[in-house]
Amino acid sequence: MPIFITQGRFTPQALKGMLAKPEDRAEAVGQLFAKSGGRLIAYYMTFGEYDFLTISEGPLEGAPTAAVIVGASGAVTDLKTTVAFTSAEMKTAFTNAGSITASFRPAGAA
Repeated sequence: MPIFITQGRFTPQALKGMLAKPEDRAEAVGQLFAKSGGRLIAYYMTFGEYDFLTISEGPLEGAPTAAVIVGASGAVTDLKTTVAFTSAEMKTAFTNAGSITASFRPAGAA
């Protein structure tokens, strides 16, 4: 299954709520991924450009499903999801691409 790395920021309202009632969000996030057909591998709070980072795996439609739910909640902004591949998976992709490259005509090529 594909691996997804998602980063985001909490809204000021979410931060105020977590300050008033601290909680470990990993369980809730894990349940969300499970209901979306995947599983949470890791959940980190981060400092810098983003407030949190999740690593999950699941079907391709699972990450967008979870992102829509989280985004609609109003508690997070600036969600960014990256699909990650192992080096072995990319080796296969490069091998497959090598056999197709000669028959591909790029845009604007004569």
